Formats: sequence, structure tokens, C-alpha cells
Amino acid sequence: MSIGDNPFILIARIKVKKGYVDEYFDAAREVDELVQKTEPGMLFHNFDIDPDDDHSFTWSEVYADSQSFIDHASNPPVQSYVQKHLKIGTGFDIEVYGNISLEAIQTIESLGVPFKHFKSSSVGFVRAEYFKIK
Repeated sequence: MSIGDNPFILIARIKVKKGYVDEYFDAAREVDELVQKTEPGMLFHNFDIDPDDDHSFTWSEVYADSQSFIDHASNPPVQSYVQKHLKIGTGFDIEVYGNISLEAIQTIESLGVPFKHFKSSSVGFVRAEYFKIK
């Protein structure tokens, strides 16, 4: 399996400006519905609430492969969501768990947000029968 052909996890931690949580939920709901319809490589997409801060949230995402993330970043509904975030959000950082392609790394870096990459070690496995792994 080549690097980038494997599934991986992306965590996007965001903060919302005071007074904009309801508006942010509308934007999150809209992008979630459109991502579900247009991105078969997005295997799990969830907007999680921080239990300690009612203005902090986490997108928990599982991608089939690196190309699926690259497609996500260029998807018009996602780009629209990011524009809305710039107006009503205050923070955005990304963590990736698993190996991703250089192109996916460059795509994340081009977003200009803090980014931390946890590369896979030699311990672990993927149930390949659930993914289109080459």
C-alpha cells in the first residue's frame, strides 16, 4: 500500500465567537448534509461539542484516503463553510492521525491554520475489506 492510499483520521478543532453558536450550527449542518451527498470518500463526519466550553467544537472526520481529503478541501460547500467560519469563528486547527500523501499535507498547509501530523507507527492495522485499498 502506498502512502496516501490508506484511511486516516482528521480532527479540526474550532472556536465560535460569543453569540454565534446557533448561526455556526446552521453552517455546520448545511456543510455536513452537502458533504454527505457529494463526498463518498468521507467515511465519518461528525460535529462534536466540547464538554468544557460551549463555544468550542470538533469536526471528527475519517477519510478513505488522501485524495478524499484533497477533494473535500476543494468542494464548494466546504469552501463556503470556511468563509462563514472566518466571519463567526475565532479559532481553527487541524490534527491528522495516520499517513497521508505529500499533496494532502500541502493542501492542509495551504489553508494557513495550525496543523499537527501524527504519523503512523509500525503498530496498528486497517481492516482493508472496508476500504478501497490498493
